[in-house]
Amino acid sequence: MPIAVGSKAPDFTLKTKTADGLKDVKLSDNFGKKQTVLLFFPLAYTGVCTAEMCDISNGLSGYANLGADVIAISVDSPFTQEAWAKANKITVTLASDLNKTATKAYDVLFPMLAGVGDTSARAAFVIGTDGVVKYAEQTATPKDLPNFAAVKAALAK
Repeated sequence: MPIAVGSKAPDFTLKTKTADGLKDVKLSDNFGKKQTVLLFFPLAYTGVCTAEMCDISNGLSGYANLGADVIAISVDSPFTQEAWAKANKITVTLASDLNKTATKAYDVLFPMLAGVGDTSARAAFVIGTDGVVKYAEQTATPKDLPNFAAVKAALAK
């Protein structure tokens, strides 16, 4: 079960790879400024994850119009995420949770995905500007996508 709505969102500092090198992605940088949509996903270079991140990338302006920043988190290395993003024109911020600290803090660890190891489950959170969780969802299986209409409704409140 993911952390509950109304909980203080666990802060994190993860790495993302940009053309300028490795950069920090810190949730609390958005506190007091904008809402944040956190999207946990199992692995880069997999079909459902690629489709989800391509769709999110194509709709980023819709989230921006709702005053939100989107951060997608997986247990892949930032170098893998960068190559995957380039290959698939993914523009959403990808953050590497290689040590699974954020995945565990949000209680969305998926054990032994396809027998290869522990990953992030597919999950979505909306974090308010006050740092409180406004929406939390972990999908039933890694093949299922979050309810993006409910995510946007939570942002609009």
